[in-house]
Amino acid sequence: MSEHRVPSNADSAAIAAEYEPTLLEREALESLADSRKAAPQIPHLKVTTKAGGVKRISPEHPDVAVASAVLMRAVGTKEFDFLDGLLAQIANVAANGHDVDELALNFMCTVIAGIQPRDQLESLLAAQMAAVHLATMTFARRLNNVENIRQQDSAERAFNKLARTFAAQMEALKRYRSTGEQRMTVEHQHVTVNEGGQAIVGNVTTGGGGASKKCEEQPHAKQLTDAPGEALPRNVEAVKEVLLRPSS
Repeated sequence: MSEHRVPSNADSAAIAAEYEPTLLEREALESLADSRKAAPQIPHLKVTTKAGGVKRISPEHPDVAVASAVLMRAVGTKEFDFLDGLLAQIANVAANGHDVDELALNFMCTVIAGIQPRDQLESLLAAQMAAVHLATMTFARRLNNVENIRQQDSAERAFNKLARTFAAQMEALKRYRSTGEQRMTVEHQHVTVNEGGQAIVGNVTTGGGGASKKCEEQPHAKQLTDAPGEALPRNVEAVKEVLLRPSS
């Protein structure tokens, strides 16, 4: 017969007592709560085995349609086929033999969501980064458990290549995201309009009366004209604010 111990008053008091976090712990909890509000949240993925050994990946969510929408937004796509294909590829990478490692699968998904891909290309690159990271840690473990020089050299070479690949992927993502971002420099210059509607852009010197009398013509000065049929150049290197006034 098994014995059942009756909880003592001390045990009951210990269970009832709530742990009081320290100041640093409370700050950490508040910081975590704030960051999770801003970070993309994705449902946990569950791996089950159907008849015939077929693996099924499904979100742990009461509404599959809502969970799919959340996942699609997290990976930067609007296509269901893309989401299905991406999850299948991630599951293959996270597989340990014939079994899909559910922990590794969800880890890779959180890595992709954390990168916050804006389109499918960024999502693919994020998935590759997650896969390279897993492989890097695998060879890091092998490097820590080598038995001879040959195994050490092999694991070290693979580890170094993967680490460099991950760094290159980060740079590629940075360059791709910066594509299209243009830096424009606005230069303010004085403009004087002569008779005939001709404007000379450059440094302007004035006489004692305050009227524009002389322009210092410089090699880099440009002439703009408002004559009919002559279009202003479009391929300028900087945006200039030109104020054209009709001649008096």
